[in-house]
Amino acid sequence: MDTPEWLKPGLIGAVAGGVIVAAGGFIWAGWMTESNANQMARALANESVVAALVPICIERSENDPERIAKLTTIRQATTTVRQRDAMLAAGWATIPSDTIGSRNLATACVAALDLPAA
Repeated sequence: MDTPEWLKPGLIGAVAGGVIVAAGGFIWAGWMTESNANQMARALANESVVAALVPICIERSENDPERIAKLTTIRQATTTVRQRDAMLAAGWATIPSDTIGSRNLATACVAALDLPAA
């Protein structure tokens, strides 16, 4: 069987064109893999949940009878990580359905309370 002369260059051009289109799509057109899209969706959902729960954290801090002592402990922390840990220890950054505090919520709650590090 004789193959036409144009077949080999045509196939090479089709493969090269496909590679260029795929590269262009991922680099310039904003295409992404499913795992990257899932990762972005999880991060956005987590941010939204934390933002929705910050008012609950603030309310818990306002209703706590030991508020002054706990706020003093949080303020005396020397770094934001220690402030976050003190917020977790205070128990204000626990999501209502969980038993363990949320680090992201604690960080956001410290920021919302506007507590500078000592």
